[in-house]
Amino acid sequence: MYENAFATAPVCAPARSTLITGVYPTAMGTQHMRSTYPIPDFIKFFPRYLREAGYYTTNNAKKDYNAPDQPEAWDESSEKATYMNRKPGQPFFAVFNINISHESSLHRPVDSLHHNPENVPVPPYHPQTPEFKYDWAKYYDKIEIMDKQVGDLLKELEEAGLAENTIVFYYSDHGGVLGRSKRFLYESGLHVPLIIRFPDKYRHLAPVAPGTKTDRIVTFADFAPTVLSLANIPAPDYMQGKAFLGTHQAEAYEYAFSFRGRMDERIDMVRSARDKKYRYIQNYMPHKIWGQYLDYLWKAPSMKSWEEAYRAGTLNEVQSRFWKAKPAEELYDAENDPHNIHNLAGNPDYQEVLERMRKANRQWLLETRDAGFIPEAMMLRIAEDTPLYEYARSGEYPLERIMETAEMASLGNPDKLPEIVQRLTDENAVVRYWAATACTILGQRAAAAAGTLKQLTNDPEVAVRIAAAEALYHLGEKELVLSALEKTLQHDNLMARVQALNVLETMGQDAAPVLQKVQALIAENPQDGSYDSNAAIRLSKKIQNQ
Repeated sequence: MYENAFATAPVCAPARSTLITGVYPTAMGTQHMRSTYPIPDFIKFFPRYLREAGYYTTNNAKKDYNAPDQPEAWDESSEKATYMNRKPGQPFFAVFNINISHESSLHRPVDSLHHNPENVPVPPYHPQTPEFKYDWAKYYDKIEIMDKQVGDLLKELEEAGLAENTIVFYYSDHGGVLGRSKRFLYESGLHVPLIIRFPDKYRHLAPVAPGTKTDRIVTFADFAPTVLSLANIPAPDYMQGKAFLGTHQAEAYEYAFSFRGRMDERIDMVRSARDKKYRYIQNYMPHKIWGQYLDYLWKAPSMKSWEEAYRAGTLNEVQSRFWKAKPAEELYDAENDPHNIHNLAGNPDYQEVLERMRKANRQWLLETRDAGFIPEAMMLRIAEDTPLYEYARSGEYPLERIMETAEMASLGNPDKLPEIVQRLTDENAVVRYWAATACTILGQRAAAAAGTLKQLTNDPEVAVRIAAAEALYHLGEKELVLSALEKTLQHDNLMARVQALNVLETMGQDAAPVLQKVQALIAENPQDGSYDSNAAIRLSKKIQNQ
């Protein structure tokens, strides 16, 4: 059992993008939820290498790889896919996805519960509302059923006479599913179970004795090269993970790295580093609260009860944080604070740890050429001609300067305003975007930037125009801001519309003059679940106090 196994993302599709490629989605531009930006032709879904080596590859059934599909990776991929259909004696690689404990299982009540809601443990960041107790009890019920389904698969393998020839990986594609677990860069969202069963025939490949634990750090980026290594296939050079088993096993990591990008209709950018004891988090958009309304997340009764309790003023300080702005940096002793509620980033006793992990995180972003600093409306445009993986490695993406600007933004230091104002006119649009975002975070302290920000409302890059408008709203330029955002609601770039709607959401009743345009957008996409439509429906209700 691996005690330090971590998802690269706390949500399914971006995490699966890592699993299937062995490459960090932030390096490919596939980090945003349910985006299908093209990746380079040389990045192959790793089962293709197994298939080319003679393995029968099957997937049952979820894909959700956050990238254009590569059906040639599988001999079979369906709800009926099974290794039983292979040729006699043919080696196989089979994936079974068990969905019983998926987040959607919380959306509907059940007739009865096996676990008593009054007896289930509720983490300290959740309020003890009846809805939370119920959802936690239901989640435990689903996990219990899931365990039985895993047992059924193992029994099938044994009855087929294959148990002693098969290495089995058991894991989840991210952490839990309740609020502040799925989608969030805490232990609850990233720490995953990983148990690997080695039959006697392959016991020599196991890192420790049967039934014992290893504290080696592994991440989803490592799964593809590890499976290939177990099949004695060298991993291609582009893979960014390391094999932790097999003939090509590599030296262990000191850190596991993870990310959070756009989650459905809500924009955010967060990065994290984890060693065996501490978790470091860098919030590049600290002005965006953890509890941004997200249509799918709010289908869980527990989330609605949490928001209601916050508005009623019945939460304690830890439970209330979710509804407030984030700090620029977080540091947790994950060993002694597994719920990540005691932020040590401001504690003088931990400055050496903070600096070490900040440096490691920064180095990871540079080494992997993190494309996540590009605003998604711009990503969407770039990806029409160039895979984002390649763009991030071109001379058009000065990553160090971009990161410097984004870090400047997140810290919200007014002493940096003269430098920020200079960067508002930088030749690179991504730098301009982050400089404008810095002004939003500074709020009224960025008044000296007002003139330049007004000029940026005519910037050739729509994402920069929106970022400038958001900053100007906090400087009292409501009429100019509404004019700029109203135009964007009709833009043909989906992510420009989503970005504009995110800004309008924060304006509340001040967004009322654009209600007609918001409702027109909804009418064009009636209840289709698209991200601009979801954001528009929420905004319309908020303006009308519904």
